[in-house]
Parts: sequence; structure tokens; C-alpha cells
Amino acid sequence: MTLLAKVRAGRDGLFKQLASFGVIGAVNFVVDTAIFNLLFVIGPVKAQIVATTVATTLAYFANRHWTFRKHERSGLRREYTLFFALNGVGLAITAAIVGVAKYGFDLHDQLALNIVRLFAVGVATLFRFWSYKRFVFGDVVVPAEDVAVAAVAAAPPESAEALVDELETTAEAAVPAPREDREAARAEG
Repeated sequence: MTLLAKVRAGRDGLFKQLASFGVIGAVNFVVDTAIFNLLFVIGPVKAQIVATTVATTLAYFANRHWTFRKHERSGLRREYTLFFALNGVGLAITAAIVGVAKYGFDLHDQLALNIVRLFAVGVATLFRFWSYKRFVFGDVVVPAEDVAVAAVAAAPPESAEALVDELETTAEAAVPAPREDREAARAEG
């Protein structure tokens, strides 16, 4: 695989992850807003806590099984706790940017603050994507066959043949012998 092909494959994979992450974010925004409004009668703070908890949980499972499905697994408890904590950091980023706009720049206009909020949500979303990819879901799991093919492709021509022979020998050793051969080997031993 050439360097250009690797870059294209990486770019395409990143684009697919960003797109699925964005779809999940949009769906969860709707879920959060709907739950908040449905539960508003219990009080806006309680409603927001429930809405955020449900939306965050939904976002975790959707990202785990769609956006980052090819990444290694490190345990539900660890991943969910980190996911929730990093979501809190994202919320703090959004609140800090809106707070600086309101109190630092003395913005009071609702439209202006909504524009700042959109920018802040964008910054927090980039942080969330990066941090989930880096800390929560780990590295992409590469199938063993892809690793072997990449090793052969990267090897100099004279050593590629030796590497292929070694891989074939290893693969043959990994395949169990037919039942008759195993029984004959036991009878001899």
C-alpha cells in the first residue's frame, strides 16, 4: 500500500467517523431537548439532569457500536465512566466560552449569545471526538491478516519471499492436523 493510499484510507475512515459522530450528536440533541421538555413539570434542573444522563448514555452506546466499533474494548465500566467524565469537560468548555462572552465581553443579546453557544458547542464537540477516540475507545483493532499483508508489502523484495514462507509455515502449524494424523501421532508417542 502506497503512502498516498494510506493517507486516503485514513482520511476516508476519519470522515466516516466524524459523520457518524455528528449524526449521533444531532440525534442526542433532539433526545435531550425532548426529555427536558417532557419532564419540565418536575423542574428545569431535575429535567435537565435526567435528559443529560439519558442522552449521554445513549450517545455512549451509539458511539461504541457505530462510530468506534472497530476500536479495542476495555470494559463497559471504564469506558462509560471516562465517556461521562469527558462529556462533563465538554460541558465545562461550552459553559466557559459562553461565560467569557457574557461576563468578559458583556454580551447580553440572546441572539449573540446563541451564536457564541453554537461556536462553543462546536469547540466542545471537537474536544469530545478527540478525547473519546484517544482515551475512551482506544486504538483501532487491525485484523491479523491485514498485519501480515502489510508486513509482506513493506518488506524488501528479497525478504518478502522469506516472510511469505514464514507466514505460510506459521499458518500451517496453526491449523490442526486431521484426526487420523493426530491419532497416529498419539499411537507412536
